[in-house]
Amino acid sequence: MVKNILIVGVGGQGTLLASKIMGRVFTEQGYDVKVSEVHGMSQRGGSVVTYVRYGDAVYSPLIEKGEADLLLSFEELEAARWLPYLKEGGELITNTQQMDPMSVIMGNAVYPQDVTAKLKAAGVSVLALDALALARQAGSVRAVNTVLLGTAARRLLPDKQIWLETIRACVPAKTIDVNEKAFTLGFEA
Repeated sequence: MVKNILIVGVGGQGTLLASKIMGRVFTEQGYDVKVSEVHGMSQRGGSVVTYVRYGDAVYSPLIEKGEADLLLSFEELEAARWLPYLKEGGELITNTQQMDPMSVIMGNAVYPQDVTAKLKAAGVSVLALDALALARQAGSVRAVNTVLLGTAARRLLPDKQIWLETIRACVPAKTIDVNEKAFTLGFEA
């Protein structure tokens, strides 16, 4: 059986590091893993999407609409944008942080109101959390990705030590403490 995880966010939020850690954890647990990154205008705040697929045998790195078991969103509007990829019965974990896309910044659009409420109203299993506040609590706003990784990890492979060991191996030494705190806050959220 193959599990499909779609990680979405905005450039600069650390989605790629989160997918790297996730892929490494699953590989070290003996799974066949495929990770594919799709970069939009990531350096200008555009969408960044990563597909993570793991299981006994994974033949393609891509996830089609309606196939994601888990949609991990680093920004609220990205959750809405990528929702069609979540399968029936799948779970959405989203950060409640809002980052204005270029169309809103330029005044051509308005950021939608009550995005999380609309997602829940659509009948989707939604866990919405303020990962930015938890990252601040851990010591760095740049640790939002690790908070969200912790929240997802508890649902995917709830052995906290395996994840922490991989985080230690993947982040710069000076950020290990903050990332461990952020992961733990997300894991317990």
